[in-house]
Amino acid sequence: MDTIIIRGGGDLASGIAYKLHKAGYKIIILEIDKPLTVRRKVAFSEAVYEGETIVEGIKGILAKDKDDIYKIWNADAIPVYIDEEGGIIQEVKPLAVVDAIIAKRNLGTNKSMAPITIGIGPGFQAEKDVDLVIESNRGPNLGKIIHYGKAEEDTGIPGEVMGYKEERVLRAPCNGVVKVYYKIGDIVYEGNAICQVGDEKVIAPFKGILRGMIREGLYVKKRVKIGDIDPRCIKEYAFTISDKAKVIGDGVLEGIEYLRNKKSI
Repeated sequence: MDTIIIRGGGDLASGIAYKLHKAGYKIIILEIDKPLTVRRKVAFSEAVYEGETIVEGIKGILAKDKDDIYKIWNADAIPVYIDEEGGIIQEVKPLAVVDAIIAKRNLGTNKSMAPITIGIGPGFQAEKDVDLVIESNRGPNLGKIIHYGKAEEDTGIPGEVMGYKEERVLRAPCNGVVKVYYKIGDIVYEGNAICQVGDEKVIAPFKGILRGMIREGLYVKKRVKIGDIDPRCIKEYAFTISDKAKVIGDGVLEGIEYLRNKKSI
């Protein structure tokens, strides 16, 4: 039994998928029909729109059904399957279910879903909702395996990069459809209109690399995260899995191996 289902295909979930795939597990990523991923170049969720995508050399391919999933595994790729409620979990009967939706609350993951269940960040209680929780807040405990209790509450404040925190995150100024003026990886300058939501433009607060940008044409609600600027101006960072995602991935892998040994699975 070496199948792991990951609920969510955003950048953190994709970092986890990358680590587990490299460790030899068969991964299935479950997504919604219209993901609002910002760091799309390092997220397997992009396969929902494009049919397939590559994250640091690993291909994610949209699967239409269960037969597709096996074909994609045989191609040494990761299937991405649209299944918001997780209905396929009972069919596949995986070793583990990892909830990496990062919704700051539990959207239905529970211990009955698989022999091993893991929740990422706030919203889960170890030993009650899931077997283990992995800390997702930056700091000395990032990636820590929590056997009892909960992760730290979400601060709502992005990690500091060159003195910038909240300014790094671009949020929708209103409800509306997104129109994008720059590509991920482009340099933007202070005062540039990066995109617009409805009739309102979103202006760059400083010079940096556009590290993430929501897909054009999607409808978003006011205050939703739609972009990410990196002041370090290193283009590579827009196309590589973050250190945060990799550390969380290491925690998930360690947690799975620990429970496999403990439960003799």
